[in-house]
Amino acid sequence: MTPASTPTSNHLVESLPGADLARWLPLLEPVSLPLGLVLYESGTTLSHVYFPTTAIVSLLYVTESGASAEIAVVGNEGLVGISLFMGGETTPNRAVVQSAGEGFRLRSALIKSEFDRSAAVMHLFLRYTQALITQMAQTAVCNRHHTLDQQLCRWLLMSLDRLEGSQLAMTQELIANMLGVRREGVTEAAMRLQRAGIIRYARGRITVIDRAALEKRSCECYAVVKTEYDRLLPAQTAR
Repeated sequence: MTPASTPTSNHLVESLPGADLARWLPLLEPVSLPLGLVLYESGTTLSHVYFPTTAIVSLLYVTESGASAEIAVVGNEGLVGISLFMGGETTPNRAVVQSAGEGFRLRSALIKSEFDRSAAVMHLFLRYTQALITQMAQTAVCNRHHTLDQQLCRWLLMSLDRLEGSQLAMTQELIANMLGVRREGVTEAAMRLQRAGIIRYARGRITVIDRAALEKRSCECYAVVKTEYDRLLPAQTAR
């Protein structure tokens, strides 16, 4: 693994108290998370919980017809597989890697044991779950009430927050699938941002040139979610 992909590159792992972290480190397995990898499908029993470090994972709801829409994104701020410690064992959504990178995973029996063993772990993970639920709820509101331009700005900002740097390896078709809209709509919205000098798009890569302008064009949904994450999950708890 690269130096940027140590276990504590994930902020939840970093926030574990010292005794818990020391117990976790030999248990966490490094994993490569290539673009498009499906970590779990709807209805399947989860075998691991994942802690991305340099990758981003999309949580998608898939309809019977095969159409999909993103309900949340998870990167180095969180984990994938909350149902394992919430008692559900399975989940109705799909988890797929939307931005390739690396991460770590912990077997299901271990995460359940740690959740029951340590009050600090339980409280940290419950706060993360509350933040994730806020993101899901705000995404539903955004997709129903805000323009595609605003949705795209929100999505770009949330992806940027989970990566180092200002460049995203994303095709417009992938973004359209995540937002549950037509690719042509994403193309038009991206072109408007490019003409305004806010982003540059070329060969499947989006570079954000003016983040402040991107935040101004986004709806309030981005700020609501970010504020909740910052409130519930400070960068690093005292050990």
